[in-house]
Amino acid sequence: MVETVRQSKSGEKLGVSTLRESILIIEDEPDIRELMEYNLVREGYRVLQADDGEEGMALCKEKAPDLVILDLMLPGVDGIEICRRFKSDPVTQSIPVIMVTAKSEEADVVLGLSMGADDYVTKPFGPKALVARVRAVLRRGPLKEDRKGGDRVVRAGVVIDRSRHEVTIDDEPITFTPTELRLLHFLASHPGRVFTRDHLLSRAIGEHAVVIDRNIDVHIRSIRQKLGLKYRALVETVRGVGYKFKDLAKR
Repeated sequence: MVETVRQSKSGEKLGVSTLRESILIIEDEPDIRELMEYNLVREGYRVLQADDGEEGMALCKEKAPDLVILDLMLPGVDGIEICRRFKSDPVTQSIPVIMVTAKSEEADVVLGLSMGADDYVTKPFGPKALVARVRAVLRRGPLKEDRKGGDRVVRAGVVIDRSRHEVTIDDEPITFTPTELRLLHFLASHPGRVFTRDHLLSRAIGEHAVVIDRNIDVHIRSIRQKLGLKYRALVETVRGVGYKFKDLAKR
């Protein structure tokens, strides 16, 4: 079995753990950062650390971790802005992000999700809960769906290519977050079929996602905005049920 030596930011050897995915913690409170590191390393993960957003961004580009745990209340550039930068940079946009916030207001969670974050946890949190979130996000991987639509789906002037992580609208490339692209691809692969929010959460975000009422709604609103006036009506709301992609064959 391959093993790796756990190291602190300064490179000091701290112990040995089974080689698993690498996780970058961006957190300015040393006690919380060390608690996260201790519990993640105990589960076999490799851990990188940064105490501010700029350092975290640079480290993410250099080391390409499998997941980022990002505190929203950072000194200088806050976590929301760092998340936006992660998800708008082709180098880092596919790396999943779990937000950590001391705020309980739904608006903060919704804003983070709209920036492309994959999940969130609120302080104070239990170590077991954090590890469970990490496992769930890492397990999600590619969208679990039937493959009848293929990786490339064309609907009117909208082309969704999941393998290339590209969406073009009337031949113009438009940037979608990984979650938005998975949602749009899934809906467009099943035109005319209605999906509940829970179904979309399990298919496009993950079976173990933390569900809040506006989670899917925020992503759908962002998708429609990016589709623009010409194509936004392709994603239809079915009141009291969920969403569907318009079946163009029945027009």
